Amino acid sequence: MNDETENVETEKVEKEKDPWAEAMNEQAEAEADTAAGFENLEDEGSPGDEEINMEVILDVPVDISMEIGRTKINIRNLLKLNQGSVIELDRLAGEPMDVLVNGTLIAHGEVVVVNDKFGIRLTDVISPVERIKKLK
Repeated sequence: MNDETENVETEKVEKEKDPWAEAMNEQAEAEADTAAGFENLEDEGSPGDEEINMEVILDVPVDISMEIGRTKINIRNLLKLNQGSVIELDRLAGEPMDVLVNGTLIAHGEVVVVNDKFGIRLTDVISPVERIKKLK
């Protein structure tokens, strides 16, 4: 074989033989692109993709609870509680209740009665930005 044919053959073998080097180079380039942070994250999917993704989570059940108030007592006083005992809470009468979804505050509201059942009328919904701030 001559030198030219040998070089072409060597290049072919190197290209076929080293897919890992190519993959590692791609990964290094991708990491370099995102090294500055998350600013360059963009939605590259079509609008139809968002609807499909939302459909996946729309039937996931969550726990919603309303909190009237809280307090701390020691075990001695806890053991003294019996029927008719009154526990003082940290909220004033008429103050809005907290509405929690899976333990995360999402709104405030007031108690209502509908068809002899309790409900809550939302008076203030916490914005997603504020909810994220409280998580930190």
